[in-house]
Amino acid sequence: MASKRPHEDANDTPSAAKRTRKGFSIGPANLPDGTHLRKVQKIKKDLIHKAKLKRSYAKLKERQPVLKTTAYTDTPPDEPASLELHPARQAMLDAPEEPPPEATTSKSGDQRRPRSTKPKPIPFQKEAREAQKRREEAQARHEAHEEASRQRQQKLEGRERFRKAMAKARTGGRNGQRKLGRESQVLLERVKRVVGE
Repeated sequence: MASKRPHEDANDTPSAAKRTRKGFSIGPANLPDGTHLRKVQKIKKDLIHKAKLKRSYAKLKERQPVLKTTAYTDTPPDEPASLELHPARQAMLDAPEEPPPEATTSKSGDQRRPRSTKPKPIPFQKEAREAQKRREEAQARHEAHEEASRQRQQKLEGRERFRKAMAKARTGGRNGQRKLGRESQVLLERVKRVVGE
């Protein structure tokens, strides 16, 4: 089925006049309420404000035609510059010099002195102290462990020396008898160590 032919005065229909302009959009359409949406709204508001200013400036410009004058002209100025000083400046120069008031000197003195304020707060100071304390405790444990292992090693070496000395003393001499002099020295050292502890 063919579509109907439009009327000749179709452009003058009220539907064309009713059409409203959408305007313009900035940013995505689905922003959540909050910082981003407010920022987008602010940008749009600023753009609209700038456009209105430009329009009003253009209207003012149309009403008042601007006279085109150049900053540099070839003709000499009408009145030559005078060498006389302005009366207010002349009065200031003629006046005797006065010392500056006390209020201004105290302000400049305050600016030079460092302000006595609280020390600047250090972020995470409490955590830093706790971490330092943990490091010191770990260092102390490590040193204690090393000291214990060193003493253990010394005791093992002492036992090994004692065992070797006793083994050497127990070996028979030329005629197969034990060497009591060597054995007595080893036993004497052992007694001294036990008594010393």
